[in-house]
Amino acid sequence: MALLETTHRDFANVSKIIGRHGKGQQELVPILQEVQAEYRYLPEEILSHISTAMGIPPATVYGVATFYAQFSLEPKGKYVIRVCDGTACHVRHSMPIYEAIRKKTGLRGKRITSADGLFTVETVACVGACGLAPVITINDEVYAQMTPEAAEMIIDALMNREVNPVETH
Repeated sequence: MALLETTHRDFANVSKIIGRHGKGQQELVPILQEVQAEYRYLPEEILSHISTAMGIPPATVYGVATFYAQFSLEPKGKYVIRVCDGTACHVRHSMPIYEAIRKKTGLRGKRITSADGLFTVETVACVGACGLAPVITINDEVYAQMTPEAAEMIIDALMNREVNPVETH
């Protein structure tokens, strides 16, 4: 996935988002959430634009964007896969699932987003579904009692969906 090249259209879109929320500092988190939903991350140029448009110091905008784990300054994949590694999931072997997903999506080393931009794979401390362990989420959909093989099948299905999209009329 190519990095976003920010255009005037992007700034206009972000200005509309700000307009819907208002310029109060208390609106910064919801604005950042909506911008990230739009772009899959928070581009630096967009953060600067938000700072200027809202009259908030750049350090404040950047501080909020880096403080909360939900925000990313790097592009995320179309499918964000989070592997729970909380105690219940860990003792039920969540790490082999994580490794299988990384291998299936072609991730090596510290890289968390696949070269094709489809998948971002992360671990999380807990998703709050201990009774269903081990658990993964894909774009906030929960998959319970996972195995490495089941996770690979889900990834295969997502890859197939991208190659053979369902036509809609």
